[in-house]
Amino acid sequence: MDPREPVWLDGPRQRHFELFFALKVFWEFIRGFRALHFVGPSVTVFGSARFKEGHRYYESARLIGRRIAEDLGMTVMTGGGPGIMEAANRGAKEAGGHSVGCNIVLPHEQAENPWLYKFVIIRYFFVRKVLLVKYSYAFVILPGGFGTMDEFFETLTLVQTRKIHHFPIVVMGMDYYRPLQEYLRFMAEQGTISPEDMKLLLFTDDPAEATEHIRQYISEHYRVERRRKPVWWLFEKA
Repeated sequence: MDPREPVWLDGPRQRHFELFFALKVFWEFIRGFRALHFVGPSVTVFGSARFKEGHRYYESARLIGRRIAEDLGMTVMTGGGPGIMEAANRGAKEAGGHSVGCNIVLPHEQAENPWLYKFVIIRYFFVRKVLLVKYSYAFVILPGGFGTMDEFFETLTLVQTRKIHHFPIVVMGMDYYRPLQEYLRFMAEQGTISPEDMKLLLFTDDPAEATEHIRQYISEHYRVERRRKPVWWLFEKA
């Protein structure tokens, strides 16, 4: 990670610095678009990088990844790292499905997990979050920390404000998220969100219920298109 990068948030810089930064962001988007253009309709799975194989949340993510691939025939997309991300990618790949990742450059390197058939490494978090939302028809939130909460609430805000379609958001890990579920009810009581906003989320620990919820919404609102084919003269790869 370039130690000079954080300075772009330190207020106005010299004009050539600002221009060069904008060009780097533009190039990051182009790289991401080219890498993920052919992954097909996806479900993005968010969750902590810290859970290891054998942990119940790791195994839940592995199972939901398998169900997304088998039951829905869709690509599992994650942040490409370890923990929940690895588990969801692993479940999809073990089921013979498509498994992709959008990894991030961090001060302590977060290596891509070995269960990806395709991945792209992104420098900026905000670019990565756009890519994780852009290619997905649904989102599954498993237990996680600050990063997961950031991704969860940004996606939920985009749905609530209709900046993206009313895609299904499934929250799994009832024990972990019960206090959050209660606080969301409190927010509705206080009027900071609408009672109808609670309907934007499905809380469940049942992978079958999760995938059926996603399937029903997609079947009622969308026609999932086949994966596009690369154009040779653009040097594209599937």
